[in-house]
Amino acid sequence: MTKTMLSTVAALAVIASSAMAEEVRVYNWSDYIDESLLTKFEEETGIDLIYDVFDSNEVLETKMLAGSSGYDVVVPSGTFLQRQISAGAFQKLDKSKLPNLENMWDVISERVGKYDPGNEYAINYMWGTTGIGVNVEKVKEVLGEDAPIASLALVFDPANMEKLSACGVHFLDAPAEIIPAALNYIGENPDAQDAETIQKAEPVLTAIAPYVQKFHSSEYINALANGDICVAVGWSGDILQARDRAAEADNGVIIEYNAPKEGALMWFDNMAIPVDAPNPDGAHKFLNFIMDAQNMAAASNYVYYANGNLASQEFLVEDVIGDTAIYPDAETLEKLYTTSPYDAKTQRVVTRLWTKVKSGT
Repeated sequence: MTKTMLSTVAALAVIASSAMAEEVRVYNWSDYIDESLLTKFEEETGIDLIYDVFDSNEVLETKMLAGSSGYDVVVPSGTFLQRQISAGAFQKLDKSKLPNLENMWDVISERVGKYDPGNEYAINYMWGTTGIGVNVEKVKEVLGEDAPIASLALVFDPANMEKLSACGVHFLDAPAEIIPAALNYIGENPDAQDAETIQKAEPVLTAIAPYVQKFHSSEYINALANGDICVAVGWSGDILQARDRAAEADNGVIIEYNAPKEGALMWFDNMAIPVDAPNPDGAHKFLNFIMDAQNMAAASNYVYYANGNLASQEFLVEDVIGDTAIYPDAETLEKLYTTSPYDAKTQRVVTRLWTKVKSGT
């Protein structure tokens, strides 16, 4: 065999080896997993894991509805999951490949069933509430000792927001969560689906928008932890991460999270497999890996979110399972609400309203 032929054979061997290398592509929220689990998955399965992140449901939905995302596992929230299922964006789970389904928590699975009847398309990853994080000292300096830190009035009363703007306020860039909260504040149904009711949120939001330093769905974590802002309307786990980062830094910043006393949105982030996933078998392996009780506990212990895996609870640290801001007590649970996805016509109303609020025009 000539040197040229040997080189050709070697090149073909490399190409064949490369073609055989299995990979799974996962698209998840930013700051949302213990990264040691990613390495562990690769070591246990021999599968290369490509892990990308996003920070809004809207970004994910654009990819899902366009098709050919290239991902094997994605993580939409409840209302977006339902809409994307209806659009045919996901494939049904092959439950025979998911023995760890037995670890899931029926209470959470039943609630997720509102968006995914029969839990045919997704498993719950994390769940929590949307509420208010405060830098306690700064807020009380601005509003006094009786500052309503556990009330929606803190962020929806323009008089409070004008004062708080001096120390910085961030809001989620998430109309499907902020609009229902505004409706709840004025006594309307947060799950309203008609344009007339939804429009009632506009004056509430436009009145306080000038005092919001930024609408963003992840930057508030570090901003709170560093003391750069004093209030964030955000997701429970994110704010608790900020609390713990501040404590670790010992920077004098004390963060507190509250689900508003008027009621808070209960949300669910769920793992699903796109209908055109390149490696659905590998995707099932990843889901089953995540549903392992100790793996799921490791994820929750890192991100400080509650999860939908009952078997994991014995492995949760006390700071997680014993914190009512993460696993709410029965009284708080009763006041939590869920929302339904908007139809296409109503979604246009919501999008226009949100654009107007953020742009100030």
